[in-house]
Amino acid sequence: MALIELDLAHAYKPNPRSDEDYALLPLKMSFADGGAYALLGPSGCGKTTLLNIVSGLVKPSQGSVRFDGVDVTARTPQQRNIAQVFQFPVIYDTMTVAENLAFPLRNRGVAAEKIARRVGQVAEMLELSGQLNQRAAGLAADAKQKISLGRGLVREDVSAVLFDEPLTVIDPHLKWQLRRKLKQIHHELKLTLIYVTHDQVEALTFAEQVVVMTRGRAVQIGSASELFDRPRHTFVGHFIGSPGMNFLPAEAGDDGLRVAGRRVAAAPPALRGLGPLTLGVRPEYVTLAAAEAEGAVRGTVTKAQDIGTYWLVTAQVGDDAASVVRARVSPHGPVPKAGEAVWLGIVGPRSCFYGADQKLVEGAAA
Repeated sequence: MALIELDLAHAYKPNPRSDEDYALLPLKMSFADGGAYALLGPSGCGKTTLLNIVSGLVKPSQGSVRFDGVDVTARTPQQRNIAQVFQFPVIYDTMTVAENLAFPLRNRGVAAEKIARRVGQVAEMLELSGQLNQRAAGLAADAKQKISLGRGLVREDVSAVLFDEPLTVIDPHLKWQLRRKLKQIHHELKLTLIYVTHDQVEALTFAEQVVVMTRGRAVQIGSASELFDRPRHTFVGHFIGSPGMNFLPAEAGDDGLRVAGRRVAAAPPALRGLGPLTLGVRPEYVTLAAAEAEGAVRGTVTKAQDIGTYWLVTAQVGDDAASVVRARVSPHGPVPKAGEAVWLGIVGPRSCFYGADQKLVEGAAA
C-alpha cells in the first residue's frame, strides 16, 4: 500500500493550447495509504484517464506521479505493483475459480500453502467458496466479475487496487451485495482502493472520500455528507442528489437578499455589494411556508409527483423560466396540487450562495 500523490495534467493532443485540448486540467491531489476513494463524474470527464495515469497505463503529458514520495511517472503498472479491475471480467475461462484467483500469486512465485490460504480467504469474502472447483466458462456474468475482483484483491503486497466501473455488467439487484462486500473487504484488508464510477450511489456508499469530476477538473473532494450539504461548485450540487440542488438567480443588496423580485431575507454580510449571484438549496431543505413568510418565495405548482415516501413538488417561481424550485414534501401533510399557488421557504442554514459556479458562502438566517 502507498500514499499516492499527483501533480499533473494530461492532453492526448500534442501542444495543447486551451482547456478543451486537455483530458485532465492541472490538478494536485493525494490518496492516503489505506484509504477508499471514488472518482465520480459523467462520461468523458477524465476519471478513467486519471485512474490509468495512477496505474501506469497512461503517462501524463505534464507533471508527476509519486508513491510514498518516490517518482514513479515512468514506471509500468508491474513496477508500480498495481492491481487493476476493469469494467468487463478479465479471467481465464479454461481455469477453475481457484486457479483464476491463484494465478497472480503463482506468477510471482508465492509458496503453494500461502496461495491456498489466500485464495480461500478471498473466495470466502466474495462468497465463491462453493465454486472454487468449477470452471469459469460456465459461470454467470456476476460470478465472473467476482473472480475478476478477487484477482485484484488476492495480492497482499500491492500499492493500490484500482477499479474501473467494475459493476457495470452486474444485475442491479446484485450490485448492492458487491458494494457491501467491497466495503467489508476494505475494512478487513486496509488496502488503498480507488474506484471509478458514474453512479453516485456506488460512489457515496463505497468510498470514504469522493472526487467529483467534470470536464477534466476535480471540482471537489469530500465525504458523502460534505458533497451533499456543502457543495463547493454548482456542478456538485447538480450532480449529487436525486433530484439535484435547486439553483435560483439572486441578488444581494443593501436592502437584503432578493429572489424573483422579492426581498426574502437579510443578505449575509459576505455577499453584500456583490450583485448578481446564485442561490442553491436542496429539495430536501425547501419547506412549505406561510404567505409572505421571511425566507420564502411565491410560486405556482407545475407538477406534483407521488414518489412513495415523499411527494416531489415542482413550482415555477417568478417570471424567469429558469427559476424552478423542487421540494420534497411529506405525504403525511397537505400536498399542493398542480396549478395551486404556494409559498416555499428557500433561505435558511442549509442554503448556499455561488458566484461563477464557485461557492461564496453557505447559510443564511431566515
